[in-house]
Amino acid sequence: MSENVNVATSATDKTDPHPLPPGERYHGASRILHWIVAVLVLATWPLGLFIGFTKNEVKLDFYLVHESLGFLVLWVMLLRIGTKLTVGAPPSEGPMLERMAAGSVHGLLYVFLILMPVSGFLATNAHGFPLQWFGFIPVWSPIGKAPDIAGALSVIHATSAWILFGLFALHIGAVLLHHVIKRDKTLYRII
Repeated sequence: MSENVNVATSATDKTDPHPLPPGERYHGASRILHWIVAVLVLATWPLGLFIGFTKNEVKLDFYLVHESLGFLVLWVMLLRIGTKLTVGAPPSEGPMLERMAAGSVHGLLYVFLILMPVSGFLATNAHGFPLQWFGFIPVWSPIGKAPDIAGALSVIHATSAWILFGLFALHIGAVLLHHVIKRDKTLYRII
């Protein structure tokens, strides 16, 4: 008889099958923006590396796509910051050292996910190539062609890309630590 009650209860139970209650997960908008940024960075970063190996005839086309995606990363990150400020985040769990490390890596990810597209945008403008977003929308720049600072901006952009890559590796390493080794529910907070 109890077996029939359990079957009837599970058939009518319409609760979220997620292993965490909503209060322990990031807000829906935060989760969506997190994954949009992840996909955009995973497309933009390798594309930037690939540009060096393209033929000159198509190099500017690759730059256009790379810069347009990077500019999109900037705006999605600004939305993400706004969302974080308005809806917050679930309380951190784990030992204090682990929470501090996670907070530091997340904070640095945010900094470099803003710095990298801004420096890239300014660098291309300083080199004399104003952005036409995806080839259609002209984007105003606070600087025009400025060869004296173009190189420095390019170095900032390239350096921040490698720092971001390192932070991304730390982030993925922490995800694997929590999900595969510790087998806790940390990953479920963001999915």
